[in-house]
Amino acid sequence: MAGFAASLLLLSGFINLSTAKDSCDLYAAVEQNVNLPFIYEGLMTSHTLRWTHNNSIVFYRQQGRVSVGKSGDITSTGSLILKNLKHSSAGHYQVNVLHSNGTFAKTWSAQVCMMDKVSKPKLVYSCDFKSSAVNFICEVAKPQGLEFSWTLDEKTLMSERKQTLSISLAQLKGERSFTCSVENKVSKERSDIVRPVCKTPPTPSTPTVLCFKSNVVVAVLGAAAGLILLLVIIIVILCCFQKRNRTPTRPVDRGELRMLSLSKREPNSIGPEYETMHPMEDSPTPSPEPSARVCYENVSQPEAQTENRPAQLSNDAEGQRASPVPKPRTKNPQTQNS
Repeated sequence: MAGFAASLLLLSGFINLSTAKDSCDLYAAVEQNVNLPFIYEGLMTSHTLRWTHNNSIVFYRQQGRVSVGKSGDITSTGSLILKNLKHSSAGHYQVNVLHSNGTFAKTWSAQVCMMDKVSKPKLVYSCDFKSSAVNFICEVAKPQGLEFSWTLDEKTLMSERKQTLSISLAQLKGERSFTCSVENKVSKERSDIVRPVCKTPPTPSTPTVLCFKSNVVVAVLGAAAGLILLLVIIIVILCCFQKRNRTPTRPVDRGELRMLSLSKREPNSIGPEYETMHPMEDSPTPSPEPSARVCYENVSQPEAQTENRPAQLSNDAEGQRASPVPKPRTKNPQTQNS
């Protein structure tokens, strides 16, 4: 009889496994505890209780004796308590209750799916004065598959189910409070209350002329002024050099050239002016030249009427016309006479 009951339980497990639905019958959150919703009123210790997870026995009690699992894993109505769930806890769960004679008392099965709990959302907003609207965003990690809801002054906006919300600035008259909520099959979280404030910016009295910041404009103007000053300095310097190169040299006097040639030809000679002012000790005293009267008397003498008279007169005339260039005297006149 007991063998027949065991075979019947095994057969029913295969049948239930084959007919299990692909969809989830129950959703559970990771790291939470959950009681599988099975209730059998009048459960006694004489009943046989058997729980399976994906066709593996996780709890078995017969005649009040637990052979698989722990006694604390079962409630008084026969429900299985799942503790500290993980993603591996998902799957097909089934329970069978048998009477003491081996006949079926009740059976139940369900497909359990695991999900992460949602995080608390953050509500942010921005004022768009061009379109006269306020735009809200309900920020949350992993928004895929989540459901959103909005409240205005603690009243749910039934038509708003998106992650974003936009209202006109006219609806912000007075102090208005907004919240957003996110939820999935296992959890729900709500944001903090936000009271948006949108102040209309003052209209500028004069149009903005500069497209750049003031400090950038000042820096550019300063650099341009420095460059212009540098160019002016360079131009002045070049003009000065050019003017200096074009200045003509002073022409040298012909007398200076003659004196320069004499000084080069006789560097050690001493001029007559120097000898007149500073007479040399060795030089003889110059004999006085005959005066013009003596020369006249000499010319009037009969001896002058010789054949050499024309030559003497020509010499005197030449002396009166142009005086010869005085020759510098040397320091040793005796050598010259010899």
